Amino acid sequence: MTMTILDSVPADVQPLLLNAQTIYGLNPDHRLIPYANIDHALSLHAAATPGKAFLIHYDAEGEREALTYAQFKARVHQTAGFLYDDLGVRKGDRVATLAYNHSDTVLVYFACWLIGAAVAPQNSTEDDRRIAFILRNSEAKVCFVRAEYLERAEAIIHGDEADGLGAPKIAQIVQMGGQSDDDHLHFAVGIAKHSDSFEAGSARPTLDDEALLVYTSGTTGAPKGVVLTQYNLLVDAFGISQAQAITGGQRMMCVLPIHHVNGIVATLITPLFAGASVILNRAYSSSHFWERIAREGVQVVSIVPTLLQYALDYAAAQEAKGASIFGDGVDAGDLRQFRHLICGAGTLAMSVASAFEARFGFRVMHGYGLSETTCYSCFLPLDLSGDEHRHWMYDFGYPSIGCAILPNEMAIFSADGSAQALAPGERGEICIRGHNVMQHYFNRPEANAEAFKFGWFRSGDEGFYETDDRGRRFFFITGRIKELINRGGVKFSPFDIEEVLTSHPDVKVGLAVAFKNQYMGEEVGAYVVLNEGATADSAAIIGFCRERMTFEKSPKVVVFGTEIPLTATGKYQRLKLQDQFIAWESAQFRKGVKDS
Repeated sequence: MTMTILDSVPADVQPLLLNAQTIYGLNPDHRLIPYANIDHALSLHAAATPGKAFLIHYDAEGEREALTYAQFKARVHQTAGFLYDDLGVRKGDRVATLAYNHSDTVLVYFACWLIGAAVAPQNSTEDDRRIAFILRNSEAKVCFVRAEYLERAEAIIHGDEADGLGAPKIAQIVQMGGQSDDDHLHFAVGIAKHSDSFEAGSARPTLDDEALLVYTSGTTGAPKGVVLTQYNLLVDAFGISQAQAITGGQRMMCVLPIHHVNGIVATLITPLFAGASVILNRAYSSSHFWERIAREGVQVVSIVPTLLQYALDYAAAQEAKGASIFGDGVDAGDLRQFRHLICGAGTLAMSVASAFEARFGFRVMHGYGLSETTCYSCFLPLDLSGDEHRHWMYDFGYPSIGCAILPNEMAIFSADGSAQALAPGERGEICIRGHNVMQHYFNRPEANAEAFKFGWFRSGDEGFYETDDRGRRFFFITGRIKELINRGGVKFSPFDIEEVLTSHPDVKVGLAVAFKNQYMGEEVGAYVVLNEGATADSAAIIGFCRERMTFEKSPKVVVFGTEIPLTATGKYQRLKLQDQFIAWESAQFRKGVKDS
């Protein structure tokens, strides 16, 4: 790597960055975990419980593969030998992947960490130019590619720079899956040649070694590379395991993509930290979701809000044909061991959460975090009574994202970027500091200066907090600051408006969108997906909102659609919908005048 933290973080920002990585006066040198590195955690569990399943993988056809801790460790060592001896990967290098949820992908990650290299996982749903930019920016030297993506990867990596393609520092493409050929090294063939006791000499990995380089999924501007160390991953896993009471005898299930920190940290590193097991699915499937939870004895699964709606839709379809809402052959008694769902990484509508909890009888444990804070930073506490849970989920206009986990602190500061801490109930910017805060944005000194402006990491999310009778701060997110609708100088949160939209019986999904308007600067639009068979029109939706909100806050235009733009982790991309409202840029909307 040619770039260092000193280059990425201006000298005057470095003390602020260190403060943002400090919790209650303890800087990151005061370790909160018992492990020397990720391999240390794996080795201890492989020695203590060699026959316990660590990774159980279901592929797209439902084929099951199970690896015990001892078997997984042996495969990781074989993979590390392949990376080190055949591909020349060394401590400090970066390795890219263009893959999906598969045991092979997990092996590559852990082999990199065994060597002390970092992983730069790519999201295959992104466009080719964005992937090419990330591959170039990451300075990765090798790219592991699933066979299905091989032709595409070749075009991206060897493409013309004039077309926004090309990643000349990628010296080798390694094929994963499919039949081996003479043009590429093949993952399965390569690792089979190596010993299950890899040794890299004296250059052993440390907690300070870079482990992940993940890129933010913003809708505008160049992606920012978030640098996370082995300590970041393990200390956040420590916080998650403590908050969710994950112990060695439990199992977590992963249905989220493992190119993202949620899939990696919440349901790969956290089970490893606790000596637990993980059920890795190729992807979320409504028809297999509850069945696999029951079959594998899962206690906790991490999901995003859109999956709650998918589960509700599946339950309705099952009920319509007289079958179990959990899937064919599965009933509530088969889920006795299941405790709850972790839910974050997107906008959680209270109506959806309430419907899910009432329908299935399991709590949605809302949480919050960002790639820049490794993964989760807060959760609703597990010790809440039923009434307390409902209070914090449904009595404030937003579902609470809970209280800070052990490795970090949280606070609300003035949204203008000043260091003014706000009191309970006051809206401002959610800010975080602690041991799980990233090292820096790679090669982005200006972004680092802005993010750590006053010694906390600035999330860019608006929120507030309230306290309970024990003095705990319960935080709430009210929207992305950049997505707030600025109508004539008055700012409205899209979340407020969306709670009303989604409470309409005909509305399946309703998003509030700021669109340009020559009279007010921005106006309020609504992008609506109706339930199947619903007949509500624009006037009905607008009238419904006007009965429940002021004229100023209510949508002036409703656009109906069938598709919602989402990130790979299920976050709504409201800014991508703004072009749907271009026709109303010059329209004037007044009280008492019929709108579109």
